[in-house]
Amino acid sequence: MNVLLIDDDILVCSSLKIILSSDPDITVIGTGNNGKDGIELYRKLKPDVMLMDIRMEPMSGLEAGESILKEFPQAKILYLTTFLDDEYIIKALHIGAKGYMLKQNYESIIPSIKAVHMGQNVFDNEIVTKLPMLIGKATDHKSYSRYGITEKEYEIITKISDGLSNKEISELLFLSEGTIRNNISTILEKLNLRDRTQIAIFYYKNIR
Repeated sequence: MNVLLIDDDILVCSSLKIILSSDPDITVIGTGNNGKDGIELYRKLKPDVMLMDIRMEPMSGLEAGESILKEFPQAKILYLTTFLDDEYIIKALHIGAKGYMLKQNYESIIPSIKAVHMGQNVFDNEIVTKLPMLIGKATDHKSYSRYGITEKEYEIITKISDGLSNKEISELLFLSEGTIRNNISTILEKLNLRDRTQIAIFYYKNIR
């Protein structure tokens, strides 16, 4: 089975490659360090399973996965992350990912990849208990992509709607305040809005 590995932490990427290569049934055919790498390498290599992180710059794993699955609906993408955020899980479900696992449960990675390769959906135990509630949210959740909003911009919109400042948002999302300001300017332009207050109102009326 050919596996493509995408993670922005070079050390983690190398460690995962060693772990996966220890199984004779798995061949790591490529590695990348962000969502853009993931799209380019998927098109080039057509792996059986794609193992991908979520939080990456300049493109997240969820944005890359959405793009890949639109182009290759049969793609088998398994997300491996340290983040148990409901919004990430809902997005992964929405775009059609085959699984969502936590990095700390490294002993489950190889069995999960094999299960996904055989057509199963795989979720970490911590996520399984939340799935009924999350699936309900995913069903009710209005798609923000129709407004041209990216995953990262959506995160910023939700934080603005929670009343957080640029500094607080930058600390939560591990981005600079300048990056947050630039993203807010882009959001205002895309949605034809004037200020942060209008962003919050738009969120509660149209996206939430």
